Amino acid sequence: MKICHRYIGLQVLTGMIIAAAILLPLFSFFDLLDQLDDVGKGTYTTREAFLFTALLMPRRFIQIAPFIALLGTVGALGALAVNLELVAMRVAGLSPLRISLAPVAIGGVLIVSTIALEYFVAPQFQQQATVLRAVALEQGAELGKGLGIWTRNEQNILRIGEMLHKKRAMDIEVMHFDRQGSLTAHVHARYADIFDESIWKLHDVTVRAFSSNHISLRKMHTLQWHSFLGPNDIASLTKLPESLTPMELVQHAEFLRTTGQKADAYIMALWRKVGGAIMTIAMILIAIPFVFGSVREGLGGKLILAALIGISIYLFDQIIANIGLVFQLNPVIVSVAPGLILIAIATHWLLRRTF
Repeated sequence: MKICHRYIGLQVLTGMIIAAAILLPLFSFFDLLDQLDDVGKGTYTTREAFLFTALLMPRRFIQIAPFIALLGTVGALGALAVNLELVAMRVAGLSPLRISLAPVAIGGVLIVSTIALEYFVAPQFQQQATVLRAVALEQGAELGKGLGIWTRNEQNILRIGEMLHKKRAMDIEVMHFDRQGSLTAHVHARYADIFDESIWKLHDVTVRAFSSNHISLRKMHTLQWHSFLGPNDIASLTKLPESLTPMELVQHAEFLRTTGQKADAYIMALWRKVGGAIMTIAMILIAIPFVFGSVREGLGGKLILAALIGISIYLFDQIIANIGLVFQLNPVIVSVAPGLILIAIATHWLLRRTF
């Protein structure tokens, strides 16, 4: 039995490698086409468009992992079914349930691989790609076009016009409020150097202090300010939520919560990573019934049907995620529920029907 499990596992692993070799270049080609539209703007060249696409490939692999699992499993087990190898295994006493354990185990290997990429490769590469493109297109890191980066804590509002890099911010505004919500001071600096321990050195500073009947104005060459943001917090503000590691998402979501800001997008991004792992297992379980039915339609028909199901599930998952953000639904339910529902369907309906 162990020999059969190893053989099935090897075939499924080979199928997933083939599926990845087809899907990853296909999705990367679409990314490249999108980038080629911007070639010629600023200093963005064809070489940088190819480099951007290459740096984005680990992220794309993580995103399409569930569909690699689906097509790889259908292709591998379908080939075994067409060659009557599955029939021989069942005659030898191997039940469909035990045959299914090998693909699930390989799915676990795929999940571990995506987790490793999520922590050590994809975020760093995606952030490098984003910086590369922004610099070439002469784009500042901002949350709203022409508005800059905005954040706050209980008694301060901070606006950063542009982040040149992690240690240098341009066009700084700081608004201080008292506990009653009245504006007490407004600070503007042409730029700021950001140091450790949340210490900012403001340059070319204008300070306006407000009292009940008086406004005072002071100008200074430099001013040291103890910010409520550290360099890591600033870096998180200028990155897409999906480009952060799970630990960074947890830390930044906690920061936003403690400063009274909405963290929905970051919490959703975190739980979407968990949902992706669940979806990978769900896709494998959905793939299994394809190969225990009739083999008359051949492997091609099974792969086409699996691809259509995969596309439908992908669109459904994206729609649910966007609805969750718009209507501020529970991010855990929105992210995890689709995969759990599919697992329930596969185990209680599709798998039960074939067994």
